[in-house]
Amino acid sequence: MYNSLRKRLKVEIDEIKESGRYKDERIILSPQKSIIKTKDENVINFCANNYLGLASNDEIIDAAKRALDTHGFGLASVRFICGTQDIHKDLENKISNFLETEDTILYAAAFDANGGLFEPLFDHNDAIVSDSLNHASIIDGIRLCKAARFRYKNNDMKDLEQKLIESSNYRNRVIVTDGVFSMDGTIAKLDKICELAKKYNSLVFVDDCHATGFVGKNGKGSQEENNVIGKIDIITGTLGKALGGGSGGFTSGKKEIIDILRQKSRPYLFSNTLAPAIVGASLKAIDLIENNKSIISKLNENTTYFRNQIKKLGFDIKGDNHPIVPVMIYDDKIASEMSNYLLKNGIYVVGFSYPVVPKGLARIRVQISSSHNKKQIDKAVSLFKKAGQKFGVVN
Repeated sequence: MYNSLRKRLKVEIDEIKESGRYKDERIILSPQKSIIKTKDENVINFCANNYLGLASNDEIIDAAKRALDTHGFGLASVRFICGTQDIHKDLENKISNFLETEDTILYAAAFDANGGLFEPLFDHNDAIVSDSLNHASIIDGIRLCKAARFRYKNNDMKDLEQKLIESSNYRNRVIVTDGVFSMDGTIAKLDKICELAKKYNSLVFVDDCHATGFVGKNGKGSQEENNVIGKIDIITGTLGKALGGGSGGFTSGKKEIIDILRQKSRPYLFSNTLAPAIVGASLKAIDLIENNKSIISKLNENTTYFRNQIKKLGFDIKGDNHPIVPVMIYDDKIASEMSNYLLKNGIYVVGFSYPVVPKGLARIRVQISSSHNKKQIDKAVSLFKKAGQKFGVVN
């Protein structure tokens, strides 16, 4: 029987390779830093979610080691059976205090946080009003829920208001949006969203995975950037990006919401407890962010510098002043070939093409870190110029 499936899969794989959309997994032989070692050479990494450079921070590594010594390697259990340690509660409380919310629940991954959110809270009596560019994990989580679905155009407040009007007969409504749209580096208009939510008596949900820890003056995310702290009902986020880059996610928000998730959220009830080493490291990461705002300032400085330099070369870029900088290539194959050229010359970036982004909108997504220095950024800009000219993207 497998021969039939194998033949079909091989044809599909060959088609993906021919289109330039095949995703190779490049092997790294070192910790995650601004300079990483591959099997061929050392390269400057411009495609990690390591926004604050904490993935290889010595204090975070030491905190992880201490948690291993005091709390073991793993719990071999889910939370409600025998998998809750004191440090899990410490981290949940620390995240709540950091984000200024009422309570927090930890998950094995941020994907699980979104996947396990909607079904326990909403049913056919309710409506979900979701941004068209929301993350795949949000889309999958909504699919598991029986609530009515309305989709509004990305960051389009006029269309959002229209969808709120259309959904006015439902019991509860929730506006669902990424805080930062990861393919575009665009920050959601949460101030305007909260105004509409108040006008139409709706809840607000924000996935802040690409904002927690570094967006906003104090790193409190897109809610701080938009001056709406305390107005967001539900926030999901990750421990696997700016907060040390390990793994794990969370949902933070109103106390009763978090309480019902502990009772009914399937990824929480049926997944192993977050490993103690990750918890210990994450506690230290939040400490570092709260006590040293210079790493956020350095990230903002690096981001502004790179964006300005790459625009001067004539490249189209998307997004706000966010460290995600999509350099638009538009052609899938050229994006792939150009990223390979940059890698061979010491700049590690990855081309994004359909189905990760819409057809005709292929790009190289550059991600800036506070750990990058000016010399490294200048080298990237110089090589982007050469690559852009070589592949006919810029003059």
